[in-house]
Amino acid sequence: MAAEHLVIFTPSGKRGHFASGTPILTAARQLGVDLDSVCGGRGICSKCQVSPGYGEFSKHGVSVKEGALSPWDAVEERYKSIRGMLDGRRLGCQATVQGDVVIDVPPESQVHKQVVRKRAEAREIHMDPATRLFFVEVAEPDMDEPSGDIERLIDALREQWQLEDVTADLAVLPHLQKALRKGKWQVTCAVHRPRADGAAQILHVWPGFYDAPIFGLAVDLGSTTIAAHLCNLQTGEVVASSGVMNPQIRFGEDLMSRVSYAMMNPGGDVEMTSVVREAMNALVQQLTTEALVAPDSIFEIVLVANPVMHHLFLGIDPVELGQSPFALAIADSIDMRAADVGLRLHPNARGYILPCIAGHVGADAAAVTLSESPHLSEDLVLVVDVGTNAEIQLGNKHKLLACSSPTGPAFEGAQISSGQRAAPGAIERVEIDPVTKEPRFRVIGSDIWSNDPAFGEATLSSGVTGICGSGIIEAVAEMRMAGLVDASGLIGSAAQTGSDRCVVEGRTNSYVLHDARESGGALISVTNGDIRAIQLAKAALYAGAKLLMDKMGVSEVDRVILAGAFGAHISPKHAMVLGMIPDCEVAKVTSAGNAAGTGARIALLNIGQRREIETVVRQIQKVETAIEPKFQEHFVNASAIPNAVDPFSRLRAIAPLPDVSFNIKPGNEDGGRRRRRG
Repeated sequence: MAAEHLVIFTPSGKRGHFASGTPILTAARQLGVDLDSVCGGRGICSKCQVSPGYGEFSKHGVSVKEGALSPWDAVEERYKSIRGMLDGRRLGCQATVQGDVVIDVPPESQVHKQVVRKRAEAREIHMDPATRLFFVEVAEPDMDEPSGDIERLIDALREQWQLEDVTADLAVLPHLQKALRKGKWQVTCAVHRPRADGAAQILHVWPGFYDAPIFGLAVDLGSTTIAAHLCNLQTGEVVASSGVMNPQIRFGEDLMSRVSYAMMNPGGDVEMTSVVREAMNALVQQLTTEALVAPDSIFEIVLVANPVMHHLFLGIDPVELGQSPFALAIADSIDMRAADVGLRLHPNARGYILPCIAGHVGADAAAVTLSESPHLSEDLVLVVDVGTNAEIQLGNKHKLLACSSPTGPAFEGAQISSGQRAAPGAIERVEIDPVTKEPRFRVIGSDIWSNDPAFGEATLSSGVTGICGSGIIEAVAEMRMAGLVDASGLIGSAAQTGSDRCVVEGRTNSYVLHDARESGGALISVTNGDIRAIQLAKAALYAGAKLLMDKMGVSEVDRVILAGAFGAHISPKHAMVLGMIPDCEVAKVTSAGNAAGTGARIALLNIGQRREIETVVRQIQKVETAIEPKFQEHFVNASAIPNAVDPFSRLRAIAPLPDVSFNIKPGNEDGGRRRRRG
């Protein structure tokens, strides 16, 4: 009998044991992993490309050794020689399991491509970019007053545009003389001046009057997704927005898993730096193709990221961020050459990274501050950037506190039995009738509810494939409101709840949302394990917010802002039913969308705002959740739905929660519904 080996797929997190010699494509199909193939596994279509990971994966509890997959074969060699394939990639139909292995399924190999929802939010931004175009008339050379062409160009910029301390990259000089003479001593310069009163740098020179647009990139480098907005630096217009999965997911879904990977695998940090930079370049290509512009027309990039992503992108080993006192290599803002971090833009393009607030609160949190301005607020505002690692800010114009909270990937659909990333076919909205206990839902890609007769036809192309983060939040909250789940997070049995959709699963129960197995479709249910994962994530989020409230000396907040792509799709009422956020008037809970991306755009298009956030960041008081004793107490209380001690009186006024408790014990199959007081 062939030995069996553990195969783990990312980003889905699905795993199983397979015999030696099992093709990766077969393993993926048996586990329901979203891996494309149209040629039936004959090595023709190349749709099933995967990226195996090697080394220590502490999060997954596995060590992957060389030889975990079968050797590179002739089919793969033929395909790569004819059509090309990225180094390290394998064809899932050809590579077979030979040992424990972690397999990443890149976005282009997924049938149901993720919908990256970090769109550009509408925002009026005062234009004052660091990189601008200047048209000048340059004095011709004179035998009596000898000087170089670059010196006379610099003189022209000073005299005609009052630009002081101008220098030029060496790379500009080879093209300068031709441009001056072709333009008959009139040229247009792209000049980068990051500070209003600072030095300036000539990046490019065109002959004559150049009136084509130049572009900049605003990038939100997240743990799970990388989102970017391509902006016209003269008008501020967003000409293209897009995003890709962060390929570092295969090294760990959360930040500490990636730090652990770097600790346990020599060169692991270099490997993670390489893959994220390549993903950035692929995203640049995607954006410029969409906008019909050339990558070398991008003269500037502004990037925001959490501290671990920040360090890995810059090529800094993040190991110090994984242990107290969580020291940053650099906290200040960074001005740099884009080429120095491997980005393929204009050869002289410049980059700017916003300052980090502290060891676990990064430049992305600074960007959220810049976007939402809690430091200017009259009332007390809580800003929650919901993600794999949540950043939380609380304050007003008098005082601003910040912390991070390790929520984990459950909000992204990971660690959920039927979970998936946001993609067409994923359940994103759920409602459950409190009387009949029957559900209805909507999937990404269609506005029609599942109980509508037209639903089947409307979702014919995508099907119903799983449940994403916003869907699982609404499902659990609706189950609590319908009396299917008690405050402790237990799902009742069919006898306890009166619903045949509650089915036995081991020693607990699960709730069936959708069962299309008879027609070859998926079974999508919410298990008690799913609810536990959501409880842990939301408890971490709430405990962080509560800790800041303790430090501020308040028991309630005036309003709540949900930021981040995921935050933009959370129903405020459902978030409050779960106890993700403090009790507040639902009307005072708003979404800011991708606030970190908006902050990056503001910094790209206005240099004065860069100076402002650099000042504000130094005034923010950081609270470290990892060493605060009260955090654990708040976490335990917040594990209940909505909370074990906080009354949530405003919530209960609009969404009364059934006062049920399910007692599930071996030998007590009927469960015995119990009512309790309080």
